[in-house]
Amino acid sequence: MIEVWAPRKLKEAKLRELEAEFGANPASMDIQFERACLLDETGRTAEARDAYVDMLARDSSHRGALNNLGTLLNRTGYRTAARTAFSQAVAHHPADPMSRVNLANSLCDKGDLAGAREHFEAVLHVESDNPEAHQGLSRVLTELGDRAGAARHRKPGYGGRPVMLLPYRGESAPLSVLVLAGTAGGSVPVRNFLDDRVFQTAIIFPEFFDPATPLPPHQVVFNAIGDPDSEAPALLAAERVLAMTTAPVINAPARVAATGRGDNAQRLAEIPGVITSSAVTMPRAVLAGPDAAAALRGYGFNFPLLMRTPGYHTGRHFERLETAEDLPGTLAALPGEELTVLRYLDARGPDGKVRKYRVMMIDGALYPLHAAISGHWKVHYFTADMANDAGHRAEDAAFLDDMPGVLGPRPMAALAEIQSRLGLDYAGIDFGLSAGGDLLLFEANATMVVNPVINSSEPEEKWAYRRGAVERIYAAVHNMLFKRSVPARRD
Repeated sequence: MIEVWAPRKLKEAKLRELEAEFGANPASMDIQFERACLLDETGRTAEARDAYVDMLARDSSHRGALNNLGTLLNRTGYRTAARTAFSQAVAHHPADPMSRVNLANSLCDKGDLAGAREHFEAVLHVESDNPEAHQGLSRVLTELGDRAGAARHRKPGYGGRPVMLLPYRGESAPLSVLVLAGTAGGSVPVRNFLDDRVFQTAIIFPEFFDPATPLPPHQVVFNAIGDPDSEAPALLAAERVLAMTTAPVINAPARVAATGRGDNAQRLAEIPGVITSSAVTMPRAVLAGPDAAAALRGYGFNFPLLMRTPGYHTGRHFERLETAEDLPGTLAALPGEELTVLRYLDARGPDGKVRKYRVMMIDGALYPLHAAISGHWKVHYFTADMANDAGHRAEDAAFLDDMPGVLGPRPMAALAEIQSRLGLDYAGIDFGLSAGGDLLLFEANATMVVNPVINSSEPEEKWAYRRGAVERIYAAVHNMLFKRSVPARRD
C-alpha cells in the first residue's frame, strides 16, 4: 500500500505548506487556487467548495475556480448549480475547451442533447483532436440515434485514452476496483456506487485497450458493460482483458451477453407465473415493406404492439403502435436498420393506471427500488405521476417497506427464479402485474440505474421515504465488492 499512500501524504504535506503561505499572503490567487485544489484532492470537500467560492467573490471570471467548483458540485449532486458554474466559465472564456466540455457534459446529463452537441462541436472546431469532445459527441450522437456518426468519434475519443484513473480522497486504505466500460451507451454508471473516499477506481475501455499494457492494480473487477444489444464488441473485448487477471469478476461478460431482449423473452417465458414480451428483431426493410403486417402476424404479434431501436433505455426511441397504419410514422421516428418488436403487456390496474416495479438483484438477493405509477403506457420513475400525487408515493413506500406483501408469493417466486437463471451479480428487473397476478416481464438486465440522489440535485423531504431503499442497495453493492475482493481490505 506504500505506492498508494505516498502521493496522498505528499499532498497533505504540501497543503500544510500552502496553509502557511496563504496565511502570510491571503491576496495571492495562485496560492488560494492551489490550496483549494489540494483541499478537494485530500477529501476536504466542504472546505474546497468554500475556497473556490471565496476566490470567485474576488474574481468572478477565474477559469480554474469556475470549472473546479462546477466539477465538485456535480460530483456531490448539485447539478443545477454545477451547470451555472460551467455556463459562467464559458461566458467568460468562450475559447476555452475545458469549460465547453464541462458544460456540454452537464447539458448531456440533463438531456439537452442539442446544447451539448453545439459545445462539443465548438471545441473540435478549435481542437480537432480533443479526446473529451470526441467522447462527448459519440455519446450525444448515440443518444440521437446516429450510431454511425457516433462510431466515427470513438477511436479519436478513446483510442489514446483507454484507461481512466479516478482520484482517491479517502483517509484510510482504499479498495482498488477495475471497471470495464463500453463506449456505445450500454454501460452501468457504476461510478455512482464507487465513493472516492472508499474505492480507488480505474476504468478501462476494453475495445481500445492494448493487452500488452499491464492492468492497473486492482482487487476486484466490475464489468459495467451491461447491454448485449449495443455493446457486443465491448463484451468480447472484455473477455480478452479478463484473461490478464485472476481477480474476482462482478458480472461475467458471458452472462451479460445472454441477457438480450430476445434471449430473455425465450428463456424466461418458461418460468411459472412469468409472461414475457416476445421480442423479435427485424430488418427495417421488412417492416417498411408491403407484407409487414403479415410478417408480424407470422411471429405471433397482434396490435397494439411496441417497437424500439435496440440498445436504448429510459424510453428513448421506443414507440407503441395501435394498428398497422401506424407503421410508416413509427419507422420515420425510429433510427436504425434493425428494430425490435415486442408484445404489448397490459399492466393497467383497476384504476386504469400502469404500475411498473423495479427490483434490483445484487449478490443473490432482491432489493425493491421503486413502484412507478402513470397514466401513460411508457413508465419511468421520474417522468411518472409521482411528484404531485401523495397517493402514488404512498404505494411506492408500501412496496419499499413490504415487497412480498405487495406482490404476493407467486411474483416473488418468479423474481427469485429470474435471478437464478440470469446468474448476474448486479442487475435489475422491470415488471408489472397482470389482472391474474402473473409477473409481466418488461426487461431484466445489468443496465439498471440506481440514482444516488432522489428526484433532483436538491432533494425534497417528500422523497425521504425512498432514501432507506436506495441506501440499502448501495450498501449491498459495497458489501459485495468487499466480500469478493482479493486480498481483503486492510486499513
